[in-house]
Amino acid sequence: MTDERKIRILVAKPGLDGHDRGAKVIASAFRDAGFEVIYTGLHQTPEMIVSAAIQEDVDIVAMSVLSGAHMTLFPRVKALLDDAGADHVLLTGGGIIPEEDVAALERQGIGRLFGPGTTTTAAIEYVRDWFAARPSA
Repeated sequence: MTDERKIRILVAKPGLDGHDRGAKVIASAFRDAGFEVIYTGLHQTPEMIVSAAIQEDVDIVAMSVLSGAHMTLFPRVKALLDDAGADHVLLTGGGIIPEEDVAALERQGIGRLFGPGTTTTAAIEYVRDWFAARPSA
């Protein structure tokens, strides 16, 4: 039954970075793939992102971080999700993130992080695979 419902994903653009082309591209790709997509728009705080994720009852939060603040923003959103009882929500995303930081963030429970040049197909497949393998709520 859970396989029949649409995957609900929140695409978020945290911080002061105003470059949202990639976030809009991935949001459109997720929508075209049949996901239910909520796009928060620019300049979201971690608290705003988590509040929207809870209100919209999403399965996944995908953040686009190009500002260099990934080591602050991803852990903060993860902690807020966990504190809100939403530790079942996958936090993933992308941006300009050095490999050593990707590894450190993954050790903190952040999902796969995608860099420049990643195909939308790769992100869609990752989300579908995660959704199919997750324990049913």
